[in-house]
Amino acid sequence: METNLEADFKELRQVFNSGKTKESSWRISQLHGLLHILEDREDDISMALKQDLGKHHVEAYRDEIGTVVKSVNYALKNLNQWMAGKKASLPLAAFPSTAELLPEPLGVVLIISSWNFPFGLSLEPMIGAIAAGNAIVLKPSELAPSCSSFLAETIRDYLDNSAIKVIEGGSATGERLLEHKFDKIFFTAAAQHLTPVTLELGGKCPAVVDSLSVSGDANVELLKKYVTQFYGDGPKGSHSMSNIINKKHFSRLKSLLDEPRVKSSIVHGGLLDEESLFIWPTILVDPPLDAAIMTEEIFGPLLPVITLERIEESIEFIRARPKPLALYAFTKNGNFQKGLISETSSGSVMFNDVILQYAVDTLPFGGVGESGFGRYHGKYSFENFSHEKVVLTRSFFIDFWFRYPPWDDKKLQLIKSGLRFDYLGFLLIALGLKSKA
Repeated sequence: METNLEADFKELRQVFNSGKTKESSWRISQLHGLLHILEDREDDISMALKQDLGKHHVEAYRDEIGTVVKSVNYALKNLNQWMAGKKASLPLAAFPSTAELLPEPLGVVLIISSWNFPFGLSLEPMIGAIAAGNAIVLKPSELAPSCSSFLAETIRDYLDNSAIKVIEGGSATGERLLEHKFDKIFFTAAAQHLTPVTLELGGKCPAVVDSLSVSGDANVELLKKYVTQFYGDGPKGSHSMSNIINKKHFSRLKSLLDEPRVKSSIVHGGLLDEESLFIWPTILVDPPLDAAIMTEEIFGPLLPVITLERIEESIEFIRARPKPLALYAFTKNGNFQKGLISETSSGSVMFNDVILQYAVDTLPFGGVGESGFGRYHGKYSFENFSHEKVVLTRSFFIDFWFRYPPWDDKKLQLIKSGLRFDYLGFLLIALGLKSKA
């Protein structure tokens, strides 16, 4: 594998240096290739997600096929505009010059994706990396083997394999990849080189629920009602519920529920089937705040509910914990909404719904602090994998003599006027009609 990685990385660097990936025609053709994967192989994608995660095909399309198709089409529609340079305004001190900002690709980039959304978290950043003109290595999660194999096979067949490669494997493969000097790493913090990274680290995302005309107890009863309405009465009575990714994660979730102090807080669900790796949606009310279920990211259908006397108390509760990737609140209270925005920090805030911001191409998605840094989706993905290069072109028409020695007070006053944007004062001093700026 060492030899293959060396050869792959060398080829990617050579292809990028050739300028091939910078051509708009190449970027467009690769984005169309992604579309063909998603549209031609929709059933195979659903099957891979079913095998790895037990996802229903409707959920698979909603979360990982349809949203990515939408994102590819959005990139194709806007690519020429994203690639165009932007004019920049200049002060008098730079006269006579013009300036523009030109996006250029970073080089060879590495995308390491997660198992919980194996297609969405692989292909969404890849859209931006392709649109920006980079050569790409994708390492899918080994915890979703069917999805990983599918990505390796189809990307090899549908896309330009000299510039876009999928490397499968576990942590050892990841460590070997990180021995190479990538120009950008997406979704990982582990690198031995000084490499720019974008980290979507997740963390616990709180959802604040106001009374909304019903009591706290009634809210819990509503939760129970809709869990049953959505998923039926038992672990094997629903085809709409996904299973846990593997036995290791099943055991981890089971251990969260098995803690005696936590077990006593279960008010709904709590049923587990190890053979099918299935855990029934479980609601817990007021588990101990120092329990693992309240301090770790869960990655499973376990919902702790913490009751508070006043909704305003939730602000201090949130501030006392790491900054979340997203913060959700269900409330009609405008003052509370303003307080939540101004007094807490999170990657995003959403009122009266969840997850929707992830599907909106015109909004950036990303964390802050311990939930990550950097952002992507739509144009933000393009910018994430681009460098905005400054290009300043100065005319030979005139040169300001006061920029050069020998120094005197008049030159100082002209420099002061120019840097203060005092254009009238500058003109008067230059004409000898004024002595000081």
